[in-house]
Amino acid sequence: MSVKIIIDSASDINHDEALQMGIIMMPMNITFGEEEYMDGVDLLPRQFYQKLHESKVLPKTSLINSFRFEEEFAKHINAGDEVVAITISSKLSGTFNSAVEASEKFDGKVQVVDSMNAAIGERLLAQYALALSKQGKTAKEIASALNESKSRLQVMAVIDTLEYLKKGGRISGAAAAAGKILAIKPVVAVVDGEVKMIGKAMGSKNGYNLLNKIVKDSGGFDTSLPFGALWSGLDQSISDKYIQDSAALWGVDKDSVTSYILGGTIGTHIGPGAVGVAYFKKA
Repeated sequence: MSVKIIIDSASDINHDEALQMGIIMMPMNITFGEEEYMDGVDLLPRQFYQKLHESKVLPKTSLINSFRFEEEFAKHINAGDEVVAITISSKLSGTFNSAVEASEKFDGKVQVVDSMNAAIGERLLAQYALALSKQGKTAKEIASALNESKSRLQVMAVIDTLEYLKKGGRISGAAAAAGKILAIKPVVAVVDGEVKMIGKAMGSKNGYNLLNKIVKDSGGFDTSLPFGALWSGLDQSISDKYIQDSAALWGVDKDSVTSYILGGTIGTHIGPGAVGVAYFKKA
């Protein structure tokens, strides 16, 4: 018997990567107008940003229903395994509720964890879960550890453009126009399961300085747990430069810091050009 780790595509772990990691990724559907794609299968982040740039409307993401979860859970339970399913925040999608509904048919052999996060935040929880599984922990033990640690999970980024916050109705057109004139760079974070603005600065350099200050004020990284940098769009060089310029932030050799691209779930709302970090703060 083993513990299978299941995660949805809001984690920005694509199908091929999931196979390499030894976990199961369940794709959500992303719709651009009349075109529907399976996130992380036939729509990868770079393709997503190209379409986002070309599209006049924001894409829509569909939840994973309970029937799909039940089918996936049954496959592994019938093979004699246990399951830990990690989902996108219940405040961002109904996917968690679908997973819980499906899990109730398996007599405690399926543990569902609400990540209260998305994107790289989910990814880091999956990496932690996988490490615990390799240590021989049970599904219940893994779920308990994830639920205990997820409150320390920090995901935050400096946004390059206010255009997508405006399109999504999160700020007014006037605020977006004023922000563009003043070169305002908001800092956003996943707070209590939702994407919220936690600060703003004039210009990218001041934005990165503010981001680093927020990280330091939180107590810094717990380097015994997974962490990394994040970016959005088509140009990874902005993230690479941020990692190099913020060498003192990481607590490890800056060249060993992994940078992850944000996919459609969060990328829809913040657009290209964002740079940030994800980590578990020190207990």
